[in-house]
Amino acid sequence: MRNIIMLSLLLITTQHKASASKSVTASLKAKWQTTPFLLETSEFIGEDNNEKFWQFVDTVKELTVYKQGESVRSYYNLIIKKANQFLTDLQVSLLKYALSLRFYSPAVHAFQQIASHEPPPKACTAFVSIHSQHSCNTKDIKKLLKSAAGRPKPYLYKSDHIYPGANKTDVPVAILYAEIGTKKFSTFHTVLSEKADGGALTYVLRHFVANPKQQMMLLSGYGVELAIKSTEYKAVDDTKVKDSKTIINAEDDENDEVQGFFFGTLKNFHPDLQDQLGELRKHLVDSTNDMAPLKVWELQDLSFQAAARILSVPKFDVLKLMRDLSQNFPAKARSLTRVAVKKEMRKEIEENQKHLSETIGVHPGDGELFINGLHIDLDIHNPFSILEILRGEARVLEGLHNLGVKGGEHQSTLLKLPVNHVADSYALDIRHPAIMWMNDVENDPVYSSWPAGVQELLRTTFPGVIRQIRRNLFNLVLFLDPKEEKSVELVKLAQLFYKHKIPLRIGYVFVVNGEDEIDGFSDAGVGFYRLLNYITDEYDLSQALISMASLYNRLDEGETLTTDTISAFLKSKFPKANAERILGAESEYDAKRKDGALFYRKSGLGALPLALFNGVPLSSDEMEPNELESVILQRIMDSTTAFQRAVFMGELTEGTDVVDYLMEQANVVLRMNPFILNTDRKYLDFTATPVVDDWDDTTMFSFLDSKDKTAVMAKKMKYFTNYDEDGMSAVTMWIVGDFEKASGRKMLLGALKHLIASPGVRVGVIDNPSGRPSEDNTVLYRAIWASLLTQKNKAAAEFVRKLLREQSNQLLQQGSKMKDLLLQDMDTDAFEKKFNTLEVNFVRSQQLFCRDVLKLSGGQGAVISNGRILGPLEEQEEFTEEDFQLLEKITRSGSADKVKAQVKLMKMKPKHASDLVMKVDTLLTAAPKGEVRRDVNFLQNIHSVLQLLPRENEVFYDVVAIVDPLTRAAQKLSTLLIVLSQVVNLKLRLFMNCRAKLSEMPLKSFYSFVLESDVTFLANDTVSAGPVARFIELPESPLLTLNMITPEGWMVQALRSPYDLDNIHLQEVSGAVTAEYELEHILLEGHCFDLSTGQPPRGLQFTLGMSRDLLMYDTIVMANLGYFQLKANPGAWTLRLRKGRSEDIYQIISHDGTDSPADAGDVSVLLNSFHSKIIKVRVQKKADKMNEDLLSETSENKGLWDSIARRSYASPGSRLHYYAVRASLAKNMCFCSIAGGGSKKNDEEKEKDNVLNIFSVASGHLYERFLRIMMLSVLRHTKVPVKFWFLKNYLSPSFKETIPYMAQSYGFKYELVQYNWPRWLRQQTEKQRIIWGYKILFLDVLFPLAVDKIIFVDADQIVRADLKELRDLDLEGAPYGYTPFCDSRKEMDGYRFWKSGYWASHLGHRKYHISALYVVDLKKFRKIAAGDRLRGQYQALSQDPNSLSNLDQDLPNNMIHQVAIKSLPQEWLWCETWCDDASKVSAKTIDLCNNPKTKEPKLTAAARIVPEWLGYDNEIKHLLKTIQEDTTTKGTTPSQQSKGHKRDEL
Repeated sequence: MRNIIMLSLLLITTQHKASASKSVTASLKAKWQTTPFLLETSEFIGEDNNEKFWQFVDTVKELTVYKQGESVRSYYNLIIKKANQFLTDLQVSLLKYALSLRFYSPAVHAFQQIASHEPPPKACTAFVSIHSQHSCNTKDIKKLLKSAAGRPKPYLYKSDHIYPGANKTDVPVAILYAEIGTKKFSTFHTVLSEKADGGALTYVLRHFVANPKQQMMLLSGYGVELAIKSTEYKAVDDTKVKDSKTIINAEDDENDEVQGFFFGTLKNFHPDLQDQLGELRKHLVDSTNDMAPLKVWELQDLSFQAAARILSVPKFDVLKLMRDLSQNFPAKARSLTRVAVKKEMRKEIEENQKHLSETIGVHPGDGELFINGLHIDLDIHNPFSILEILRGEARVLEGLHNLGVKGGEHQSTLLKLPVNHVADSYALDIRHPAIMWMNDVENDPVYSSWPAGVQELLRTTFPGVIRQIRRNLFNLVLFLDPKEEKSVELVKLAQLFYKHKIPLRIGYVFVVNGEDEIDGFSDAGVGFYRLLNYITDEYDLSQALISMASLYNRLDEGETLTTDTISAFLKSKFPKANAERILGAESEYDAKRKDGALFYRKSGLGALPLALFNGVPLSSDEMEPNELESVILQRIMDSTTAFQRAVFMGELTEGTDVVDYLMEQANVVLRMNPFILNTDRKYLDFTATPVVDDWDDTTMFSFLDSKDKTAVMAKKMKYFTNYDEDGMSAVTMWIVGDFEKASGRKMLLGALKHLIASPGVRVGVIDNPSGRPSEDNTVLYRAIWASLLTQKNKAAAEFVRKLLREQSNQLLQQGSKMKDLLLQDMDTDAFEKKFNTLEVNFVRSQQLFCRDVLKLSGGQGAVISNGRILGPLEEQEEFTEEDFQLLEKITRSGSADKVKAQVKLMKMKPKHASDLVMKVDTLLTAAPKGEVRRDVNFLQNIHSVLQLLPRENEVFYDVVAIVDPLTRAAQKLSTLLIVLSQVVNLKLRLFMNCRAKLSEMPLKSFYSFVLESDVTFLANDTVSAGPVARFIELPESPLLTLNMITPEGWMVQALRSPYDLDNIHLQEVSGAVTAEYELEHILLEGHCFDLSTGQPPRGLQFTLGMSRDLLMYDTIVMANLGYFQLKANPGAWTLRLRKGRSEDIYQIISHDGTDSPADAGDVSVLLNSFHSKIIKVRVQKKADKMNEDLLSETSENKGLWDSIARRSYASPGSRLHYYAVRASLAKNMCFCSIAGGGSKKNDEEKEKDNVLNIFSVASGHLYERFLRIMMLSVLRHTKVPVKFWFLKNYLSPSFKETIPYMAQSYGFKYELVQYNWPRWLRQQTEKQRIIWGYKILFLDVLFPLAVDKIIFVDADQIVRADLKELRDLDLEGAPYGYTPFCDSRKEMDGYRFWKSGYWASHLGHRKYHISALYVVDLKKFRKIAAGDRLRGQYQALSQDPNSLSNLDQDLPNNMIHQVAIKSLPQEWLWCETWCDDASKVSAKTIDLCNNPKTKEPKLTAAARIVPEWLGYDNEIKHLLKTIQEDTTTKGTTPSQQSKGHKRDEL
């Protein structure tokens, strides 16, 4: 073997001289300084458990002293060791992964930023802020607390760390800014925690590092692509750059096999041949990296061949080989063509693909990832969000593991149980006799002409039209007090619904005085009810309710119903009726008067009046009479969609009673108790195993943490039971209270009464006395506990029910003994013995549990149902038998019944089984609501599936990956799975989802996914700078372009690189091409809507800033989804309406997803993660600005829809008429827009308009070279001030460094604009197409509203005229003007694609326009929502990857019928490819178009076609040389950028 190696080496060394491998590296650093690992670790611990956060803080309070004597690695290991005291092994692995991602660095830096704005007192390493007064000394705290009351409390964020002290709300707030682990922190912490425990203050801790390390922090969790560029047209700059001397060591990858040689092994065996082996490896790699194009027949089977190659290696090498093949595919493709594919593998893949398509909708070539059945969409999720999923799953998996459900079938089934989480809206059952129905859509003759079939719901109709179907699909119930003023308008509105034949069944519940002695002459409500009964008796109920509406019609606005009105109505309508017999004390028409009030009281609904739509209560805002009409119509439209789905799925059929169907839904309840139905729910944690088994030792119990206290309580609890037939309980309730109080006794009695009629429920009791537990204040509870310990279940329950009655309590108060209350069938001796010997220590432990875990004060009550805490209950709050019934229903419908059914299969003892049901149900329902878990299985898994089994007796994640090995998904997923397998215990199934009959290269790029499982250290035990993307042994022939593929919401810019990263040609460089990027911004995104119209307020501007500078960034709201985005970074931000028209016309009404109260005018947002923050803002026009339009300062003609929508209606009836008109229009009209004309400008605007605004984009050194020349040509031909706008996203570092100098030299202004491609808009993957998209899709939001007109000029254009002419050109009402393509060069006719086919028929007589030069009237563009229309059309067309081949050009030409284009005179753009030589003389701009016939390189063409081009080029070269010399000697930047350069950047 050695001889073979030596011979190979000899051959190679004669052919090659030793040389370093060429490579490309890319790194991404954070904009902020590195944050300490200790602080990030505390955030990891605090995210799960505030209690553990403070325990960890206590443990590490002076840990930083070890920094001095220890290496960085040793200190890191010490932090992990300290954290391990509070975390499980799995959590420690996740912590290491989080630290490698720097996941919590934004959270730490956000606090640092808040501290910097306090600001910190000078020379303070830690300081305390008490109501805006600061001190570095603990001695000042007392003084600051005394004066705090006169100053406002500080705003606290949701992520603030609040010390769990006495929890008083009326005390001063002390915020400590310090670095945990330091001596100064320890001093402050000791003082502040003592005062917080004593109830003197609320203690809040925020991270603050006084002297942060000036060290960059490299990030991970992103991808880097080296895409192979087409070299059809030579577009590379010939300017030389200084080569980097960096050499990348390839040793990391030398364990890989290359053509049968395992070089890692060989180097171990032959250390004396290291250099020669390296040379042999390089030769073999170079011979493998054959980039010659493959034949079509060689491409067809590549996907299957890659799969066969991957699955042929040992299973633990499969992921590494998949990573190597997918990420370096262009170089590996040829070697795959020689791989044979077995028939069995091909057949198995095809059978599995058919099964996956039928079961989960996965098709060949799709890439999918499932973690414990949860679908992880690889286009949306990134390593940061996947870590959050892993943490969430860890809680459930470890919980189940700790509860004894250890892997296997039971774990999988329990995880996949469909948990009914909190309903968005609960409905009240409306099948109640107290509801008086005015009409019945199904049976009343008035609706007899309507069709009755539910299939009618699926019939196509026009948008906005309500289907008229003879079924009670829509039901409105009004709860009214007839005497209230609001009732008048509501009854009138209901009558109008009936009159206009809206398909709505209307019912009333009249809540009137129930006292027997009241008559109809003294109480209008009672009189109204008796009159109603009288008319019902004479005619029928429906006629009576219709008559009641005519009674209310007699009342003017603001009037209320009186007894006089009722008497007068009775006399006029029924002159022969006896008023005394009807309204008087002995009335015959008083039947069921109390029913409405009783139903209302039992329903638990809020204040009158109120309405239920299909049982769902409307909010108080929706109940306003002028709002209710539109709310009901909208509810009808919304619920129609749900009914359509039900009919389509077969859930609602012709034979179904619609009302029964509605009332049998999971969200329907018999009582609306907001306390029970509240969506903000707290749960106990039952997953610990008790450290001690006893609660009699109160001192020991007090030292336990919350989980352990809960575990002891669960173990020691005794129950009153009403078991199911199987002896198990699905619902466990703990009643907490002070049973010496009447409220406590009443609540427990209600629970025990409920128990009698509720099989499968058990009730435990916890005492929480008002004072310190003693024999005197625990008499009843000790009797309850003694009966539970000594009596049979039935006897104990009966005795306690008797004991809880008030007469029993009175007897005890009067001196009766407990034994006097005992029942006959009780074991009295056993009871008395236990009762008389029971100590109160265990009650003290229970009180501690109530205080520390349930957060109750002494004497407060609570109810706990399967771990869900409902409390505290104040003494006056009732929890009735009906409430227990509701609570049981909610608990069972969550997951309790499903969990019980699964636990029953485990064949456990009933008591243990009931405990497990309680604990598992708590665990599953407390988990955040997620997607439905899917069961992913393969028919066969021998030839096409990699299976890796997990380590035994440990918590494991069940991971299924489905991937075609030659896709972008495989490039990303291979690295992700490798890292996940290092972080957590995996059960992995990887299916090769290959595509057959490929016709083109499946991957045209090299790729690196930057991700590590732990922090890496260097050989000297210092921490490495961080992860980077390394591309080694790349083929040298192809031209490459580097793309950063980062998580959504990241704004990344190239910071440093001498190379042209758009055109990397390794043949022309030696050593390594290095690129440094920076995470410049994390986005704050949002959606904004006008509350009045429900529409986005187009043109509304927001500003974003911090406490010291409230205007740092601004943006404009799009009409598409009301979307807006703002640039931010970790810290506390304030969002406001921009001063000017936005603030004058609009006001912020409410907001979601923010950190300030929902109704606060200034919106506070804390950005503290790598995820972009998404908020929702609702605005409304000010009362006096209702007719103002943001986008015009004068009133203009409105569109047809606008004219209808903005009319003023005098009454709800005319609004319903408007609805009918709208429905009619919808049937007979197509959607169109009728827009108004322009407005006159004042002098100030004219002065502003004198600036020539030029927009351009460029990527790569060559196009930046062209761009500078274009700028110079613009400046040479105009005398007006010029401002250039450049898209910052793709500019090189060198351009951004030199543009300030050029601006200073030539006297122009410039602005770099940025916009991240919105996540909801279909993404482009190719860099050139992304740039094209930016040219056309975001024109309305890239520039401030102050810019009226902008001219786009391609970088490779030379201007020969004053562009002021173009700016001032009349566009004749069009939003933009483009130049048509030339027709004059006849020899190019064969290349004019727009002259035939689709374009010829689509354009008709219109011309196809070129996008190299265009002028945009931004005011008009925004006014007609052109940007929104273009984005909408783009979204539709881009579904087809073959459409919009020239995106920036094809899209406006495709939309020419909807968004008009003004055709500019031909001389505005001359291009040699399409225009003849004769027309060149009059050309105002010359564009260096590509020539598809000659393929002439750009630089050659420029020098040949444009005589002045070389002069411009030399002038710019001279300027750049001067700049380089100046910066080398002075190292300064122009003052223009640092001073006086007013920014209006978006």
